[in-house]
Amino acid sequence: MPISRRGLLAGTAATGAGLAVPITSAATASAIGTVAAGEKIRPGDARYADLVQRGQNKRFTAKPEYARVIRSTEDAVRAVQEAVRAGKRIAVRSGGHCFEDFVDSSDVQVLLDMSTYDDVTFDERYRAFSIGVGATLEKVYKDLFYGWGVTLPAGGCLGVGVGGHFAGGGYGPLSRKYGSVVDHLYGVEVVVVDKHGRARSVVATRDNAHSDLWWAHTGGGGGNFGLVTRYLMRSAGATGRDPSESLPKAPSELLSNVIVYDWKTIGKAGFVRAVRNFFAFFEANNSADSPYATLYSPFILSSSSTGGFLMSNQLDASVPNAAGLLKTFTDAMLAGLDPKPQVYGGGAGPFLVTTIQRSIAAGPNTTRNKWKAGYLRKGYTDAQIETIHAQLNDANNTAAETSILLIPYGGKVNTVKSDATANAQRDVMAKMVMSVSWNDSAEDAKHLAWARKSYADLYRETGGVPVPNATNAGSYINYPDVDLADPAYNKSGVPWHDLYYLGNYPRLQQIKSTWDPRNVFTHRLAIQPA
Repeated sequence: MPISRRGLLAGTAATGAGLAVPITSAATASAIGTVAAGEKIRPGDARYADLVQRGQNKRFTAKPEYARVIRSTEDAVRAVQEAVRAGKRIAVRSGGHCFEDFVDSSDVQVLLDMSTYDDVTFDERYRAFSIGVGATLEKVYKDLFYGWGVTLPAGGCLGVGVGGHFAGGGYGPLSRKYGSVVDHLYGVEVVVVDKHGRARSVVATRDNAHSDLWWAHTGGGGGNFGLVTRYLMRSAGATGRDPSESLPKAPSELLSNVIVYDWKTIGKAGFVRAVRNFFAFFEANNSADSPYATLYSPFILSSSSTGGFLMSNQLDASVPNAAGLLKTFTDAMLAGLDPKPQVYGGGAGPFLVTTIQRSIAAGPNTTRNKWKAGYLRKGYTDAQIETIHAQLNDANNTAAETSILLIPYGGKVNTVKSDATANAQRDVMAKMVMSVSWNDSAEDAKHLAWARKSYADLYRETGGVPVPNATNAGSYINYPDVDLADPAYNKSGVPWHDLYYLGNYPRLQQIKSTWDPRNVFTHRLAIQPA
């Protein structure tokens, strides 16, 4: 079943010591002397257009004075130092999947591209996997699995770069079993700039003197504290030096099926029942030790113009009675629906092959889009589900693609305290992602207005945004939405940073003041110094 990058239905079928390296240190000077900073790639160079247009949201295109392709940590330090010394506004790109203009802003003067810095190795010093910040999830999955039989509970879009994905928290099909990506983050190597404007590289780990900087990268979001060059991944509690014991073991097989719903026959009552079935099941099966902890069932609610919508389900085939569990779940999703949706598949397949087949393929995106999101502690009310039904059947919405995606979450994620990582949402059961995509720039205002009104209607009881309460838990910084910082759209009185970080924002501000006192690394939803 092909699913596009935007998660839409395509058709109706289917303990190390800290290492601080100032640029002026004798230890680094000789090494830097042998490594030239990546050359400045300016307009007119054949590479320039490709580098500046790698962003996935075509509403935004960077036009920096120059770009550099970063190939080493020393290279990164040099590039940052030169830009800071010249007073240039810096932006850093890994995979290019930011939904807003954090990288592609008109005021960015220097673009540092990390895409070729993508090695995946085991670092004996830190007893952790070292993952270059430019690595895509597809490369990470392949290298970890083929090399050591391990994996990470990261996302389902293969072309996403780990740079922002990890720093923002990171989650995916295995998170209900193994937690968020940052629950496996042992350390991070970051190029930071001190109050004197001096760039240096720092390795911060969960147990060294720079653990505050490590903590900031466990959900604080990308582009806030420095330029990340690599992540050090080792699960909390993992001991010894055996790489194959340092991260979660990958399942040997995945059991999967797809449930396809027909817009022509389901009706509003059937739609409400289908969505209610989903919420009821995951509310009841959201503990870390549930036999359904490995169940991942994104519910892709596409607009009625597509003809149908679907739920794509997978389960670790090695779980006792896996086939029976998947059948029980499927039956629960079909309950009360007449006619029944169609169910396809049900067989088992090898872990990596199945993961890649069921993921969103890598590749460039050519559309303009707007995304909005929210965490759910429990399911929406029937009135909210009816609102979603009306939105997906709105004939006035002429966007090329529209979807509301409901994603199971929680499980092992919820066993971590809210302040143990910057990723604060630790008592949830699902995420919601609203996506609208179109092609013509002349239609920007029209489609943005539709998305904003739809989101406001969904959260009309809480000022148009998912204010934390018994049902909502704010939103996810890796799905950034600048509207949350605009009182024209956020009428709740709750500031945007409390929606993303709950009670963790003041600590993030203090860390920002310590590690980026000059506010070199910033964007429209950036953490502000205390």
